[in-house]
Amino acid sequence: MPEREKRTPSNRKANRGPSAGPENRRALIAAAREVFSADGLQAPFSAVAKKAGVGQGSLYRHFPDRLALAVAVFDENLDELEAAVASPDATLDELLEAIVGQAVVSTALIDLIWLNRHDERVTHLSERLGNLAGTLLAREHAAGRIADHVETQDVLLAITMLADVLSRTDATDRPDVARRARAIFHAAFNPPG
Repeated sequence: MPEREKRTPSNRKANRGPSAGPENRRALIAAAREVFSADGLQAPFSAVAKKAGVGQGSLYRHFPDRLALAVAVFDENLDELEAAVASPDATLDELLEAIVGQAVVSTALIDLIWLNRHDERVTHLSERLGNLAGTLLAREHAAGRIADHVETQDVLLAITMLADVLSRTDATDRPDVARRARAIFHAAFNPPG
């Protein structure tokens, strides 16, 4: 009978306990971006844990379902957007450009968020994006770069339309589609003259 391999501390992954929680969470969010970007929502949930290098127990402890994970990805996306436009010189164009970059890697998750937009775990995302768009819109109005008739809801509609069309466009065509969409928004939003 073959001798069983003894598990020793040198060949077993050490459990670092609760101190690994934040690092595992960040790794899971990063892995979700990659896995769902490459394979769509049909990718096995366990593939996220594997890509992150954590056990499935850790995945489910942080994110009990795909929606919880998608919300975490979008919360992190909004953190990045808020940081990107924190400068008083930031423009609505910069926000749209950042959203294009995020939409390209989050296409599968956009549908999941949209289908669950009334879920209490999701509603705060719209509020955060609305606050961000409103702040930028006020700056754009004050600088005379955007027509006075444009409201925050118009900007949010433009963002939603842009993210939706990008999520349904082949990856190779996305830059051109994004450029065309921004040109349409400019024509609609720019002050007359």
